Amino acid sequence: MNDLLPRPLSAVSTGPGSLALSPGDTISGPAGLVEAVRRALAALDLRPAASGTVQVEADASLGAEAYRLEVSAEGVRIAAADRSGAFYAGQTLRQLLPDAAFRSVPAGGSVPLVRVEDAPRFSWRGVHLDVARHFLPKREVLRMIDLMAAHKLNRLHLHLVDDQGWRFESRAYPRLHEVASHRPQTITTYYKEEPAYDGVPHGGYYTLDDLAEIAAYGRARAVTIVPEIDVPGHASAVLAAYPEFDARATGGRTPEPFPVLERWGISPAILSPLPPTVGFLTVVIDELLGALGEAPYVHVGGDECVLDDWAASPEITAFQAELGLSSLPEVHAWFLRRLADVLAERGSRAVVWDEAFVSGMLRPDTIVMPWRGMDVARRAAGAGHDVVQTPIFPLYFDYAEASSAEEPVAIGDAITLADVAGFEPVPGAWTEEERGHVLGAQFQLWSERLPDGRAVDYRAWPRGCALAEVAWSGSADASFAVRLERHLRRLDALGVEYRPLDGPRPWQRGGTGWRRHRPGVVRVDEAMKHVEELALTADSTRPSL
Repeated sequence: MNDLLPRPLSAVSTGPGSLALSPGDTISGPAGLVEAVRRALAALDLRPAASGTVQVEADASLGAEAYRLEVSAEGVRIAAADRSGAFYAGQTLRQLLPDAAFRSVPAGGSVPLVRVEDAPRFSWRGVHLDVARHFLPKREVLRMIDLMAAHKLNRLHLHLVDDQGWRFESRAYPRLHEVASHRPQTITTYYKEEPAYDGVPHGGYYTLDDLAEIAAYGRARAVTIVPEIDVPGHASAVLAAYPEFDARATGGRTPEPFPVLERWGISPAILSPLPPTVGFLTVVIDELLGALGEAPYVHVGGDECVLDDWAASPEITAFQAELGLSSLPEVHAWFLRRLADVLAERGSRAVVWDEAFVSGMLRPDTIVMPWRGMDVARRAAGAGHDVVQTPIFPLYFDYAEASSAEEPVAIGDAITLADVAGFEPVPGAWTEEERGHVLGAQFQLWSERLPDGRAVDYRAWPRGCALAEVAWSGSADASFAVRLERHLRRLDALGVEYRPLDGPRPWQRGGTGWRRHRPGVVRVDEAMKHVEELALTADSTRPSL
């Protein structure tokens, strides 16, 4: 009972003894709630019946995602208002079982007699997975959903589009997946080193059927997919396929296409903000939404846009004048608002990175992800925007967990487990109104240096356990470290190749060449100071060009 992670609102022992649960035990209650509990407790293979060892009931007085779980000598009683709450009750019961409940074979065991009452502190408990820089096969995305569900995380932000690759099928614009989904090679050298490349083609994309499957798989596990099409910058891959949407395409001329980018950092490639581009993106968005089935949130990026080609285009500057806008950052804001309008017409809310907020003109219902620190987050919340906390420190998990050459290569150092556990999504100094606009938090897995699922495991966990605790419980209390040590045995049973608390295993350490980390070259405190300063002005779109 004292090993639950994330920490519930209340967990009270109700007496000595325990209840034995076995595969094939029965479960009763409303069909939708029963199905959610059965999915969370696959190891028990519970069988629906008129009455059951596990009884589930609907309780409309409980809030969204909330549940009540009671284990007595007579059986298990679960109450929830919705499928998510029932699913999370099942996940908590799974943690009360022996670790074998986290394996893929039938398993039972004894659970303590306990009463748990629980509800999340934040509605947005997210994971950002960058599949554009390094593509992850569908199986890895489904596996991440399973790991999120086990930690009561509920938003999977899929970064599907960037300079280095476009990652989903378009039947209307097939060159997006035929051309933009792969690159001939990938840079292997570190920051400020002489560039070298691996000479190995890299690519992949999800079919629309794959996306439909991913979305349905997530919904069944209380995980909402948040797709991202990052525009108008980070556009090398798009323009490699369709150069006619390039800002340099003026007077009916099509420029030499940008290549799909083989290096990291920012490209000057930028989409034209003119109406044909909006039309093109509207068609692609409709394909995406059609595949996902329902998408309450769609991220449209807006970050790190180099506006030089807009400034050099007579057509774009004339369009700016026609709109009555005084600057190119205002055109940037207009473009993103137009896409937000398109999404709103289809029942989705737009999400943007904080550059879009700083540029201004956002729809009031647009959600802001302030990656450049808590100051810009507070400004966005103060302006009435809902925010999801995503600051580089401590939620960019592409930073190493220690400043050590034994770590595998990372963008910089260091963001520790303790840093994540100590994060406050809602600082005490904020006003009540500002605090009310914080939807939650998510950790970011940018994949420039995450080439495969094993690397993702290492970076995500156990720091992701700390974020799950903060986002569900509101904070990590003094018992977190002890509970985490116990929880790692569950990750072992799941087959997660996490970073051990005392440092990497021999095969996880940085090896020779590009895979060895370069400690001290990029420091997270210096990076945060730099981007916090940039966030003070609207013309701040190229911090790493």
